[in-house]
Amino acid sequence: MSTATKADPATPAGSAGPLSHRRPLGDRGFALLALASGLLVLVILVLIAVTTAQQGAPWFSHAGFSGIFSTVWNPQANQYGAMAFVFGTAISSVIALIISVPISMSIALLLTEVVPRRWANPIVYVIDLLAVVPSVVWGLWGILVFVPWVQPVYASIASAVNGIPVLDALFGAPTSGASFFTAGLILAIMVTPIITSLSREVIATVPATDKEGAYALGATRWEMIRGAVWPHSVGGVVGAILVGLGRAMGETIAAALVIGSSAQVTSHLFATGYSIPAVIANQFGEAAGLQRNALIGLGLVLFVLTIIVNLVARGFVERSARRMRGA
Repeated sequence: MSTATKADPATPAGSAGPLSHRRPLGDRGFALLALASGLLVLVILVLIAVTTAQQGAPWFSHAGFSGIFSTVWNPQANQYGAMAFVFGTAISSVIALIISVPISMSIALLLTEVVPRRWANPIVYVIDLLAVVPSVVWGLWGILVFVPWVQPVYASIASAVNGIPVLDALFGAPTSGASFFTAGLILAIMVTPIITSLSREVIATVPATDKEGAYALGATRWEMIRGAVWPHSVGGVVGAILVGLGRAMGETIAAALVIGSSAQVTSHLFATGYSIPAVIANQFGEAAGLQRNALIGLGLVLFVLTIIVNLVARGFVERSARRMRGA
C-alpha cells in the first residue's frame, strides 16, 4: 500500500527546482532592444555635440576665450560675445524658479495632503492641461496683454525704491515692460505646472504607514509633512525643480517675445535683456558666415548648460536615495 509523500510546509508552492540560467528569447530580445535604445540616445547626444562644435569652431577660434566671455555682441564689427546671453538665460531662469517653486510645492502638498481626492482630481486635470499649452501662446499673451499692463507697475516700483540701496540697483530705472523680470514671470507660469505635476507624483508615493505613524506620535499636519513626507520626497522634488530649470533655460519663443532683445549685463531686473534661445531664434534666419557660427556656438553653450543641470539633478536624486536607504 503506497503512502502519500508529506509536503514540507517550508517549501514554496510550485516547482522547487533551480531556475534555468538561460532566459527566454523574449526576455533577451527585450533586453537587447532596451540596450540599443539607451545607446541610441547617447549616440544622438554625441552627434549633436560634435556637429554643433564643428559648426561653431570658427567662432571659438576667432573670438578666443576672452571674446567668448565678452559682453559685446556687434555683428557689424565681427564681435560676438556670449556673456550677455548667458547672463540673460541664467537670470530669467532663476527668477522663474524663485517664483514658481514655492507655488508649485504649495499646490502639490495641498493636492496630496489637504484637499479630498474628489476635489483634487479636477485641479490636477487643469494643471496637466496648463503644462501642455504651447510656449508661443504664453509668449503672445505676454507681449500683447501682460507687457502693456505691467509697464506702469514697473515704473511705480522704480519710483518707490529710488535712492534705496540694493533695491534701487535691482528694481530702479530704467524700466521696460519687456525685461528680464517679465521673462522670468512668463517662464514661471510655464514651469509651475511641470514642477507641480512631478512633485505631486513624488509626494503621493510616501507610504501611508509613515504618515499614520507620525500622526500616532501626536504630530500635527505640518510636523507630519516635515518629518515623514519631506525626507521621503526631497530627492524627487529637487529633480522636479531642476527639470523645470532646464525647461526655463531652453525656452525660446516665449522668452524671445518678452525679454526685450537687448544684449546687456545689468543689475536692473526691469531692464531689457536677451537670452541664448531668444537670440538664436531672432537672428539665425538672417545670419551668415561668422555670425551663423557664433549662434551655433551659443547653441552648444546652452546644450552644455542643460547637460550640467540634468547631471546635477541626477546627483541630487541619487544622493537622496542613498540617504533614504541608509535611514
